[in-house]
Amino acid sequence: MATSNPAFSKDTFAGFEQVYGDTRPAAMTVNGTVGKTFGLLAILSATALWAWDRTSQGQLSPALLPAAGIGGFVLAMITIFRPIASPWTAPVYAAFEGIFLGMLSNQIERRVGYPGIGLQAVSLTCGTLFTMLFAYTTGLIKVTERLKSGVIAATGAICLVYLVALVASLFGARVPFLYDSSPLSIGISLVIVGVAAFNLLLDFDFIDQGAQSQAPRYMEWYAAFGLILTLVWLYLEFLRLLSKLQDRR
Repeated sequence: MATSNPAFSKDTFAGFEQVYGDTRPAAMTVNGTVGKTFGLLAILSATALWAWDRTSQGQLSPALLPAAGIGGFVLAMITIFRPIASPWTAPVYAAFEGIFLGMLSNQIERRVGYPGIGLQAVSLTCGTLFTMLFAYTTGLIKVTERLKSGVIAATGAICLVYLVALVASLFGARVPFLYDSSPLSIGISLVIVGVAAFNLLLDFDFIDQGAQSQAPRYMEWYAAFGLILTLVWLYLEFLRLLSKLQDRR
């Protein structure tokens, strides 16, 4: 059950099947996870729309953007290390992340002069989600161990590149192929979007495995939170790609 999503470690559901067997009450289900995922998406969307509107009217302090980002990161870490707390931390994480994404999207739209860039990124993210869900449920793409290994390796490489870019920025350096609008940079963004999309397949498979392992009901919140992590990453990559394309015009 390996996955590159940090919320879904290899041993998250280990032992549940042996401990509780097939008669465990109030166990995790796929339908329950889907419902909680939509709930978190509703919270994220509501706070994102609120933050977008207030930012457009100049009613929010710019300092709220990094504060929301840091708050979301801290809540994500708490949730990852304390899954049992996910019924409480996941909704608050979604609220913080919505504020962060709403403000960031509004700022990017104003910077690139591209009205509707946020809506397009949302549409592309939703389209990718349902496309990958269709591919997974129909067996069009099978989540094999080889596929898992490839996606995990690619995701790890991307994280390493972003980490190097972050460290370089602290010393005033810049990694141009990540941030400029050259054909190489756009190509790299397309590859990263593809890797993020394939992470969705691994997340779907992990949720299935969790339900089969008879994990406790609170793991539905945790699994939904993990899926939201991938969707947020995918949205940010689409936003980055669209802004690069607009910069070339």
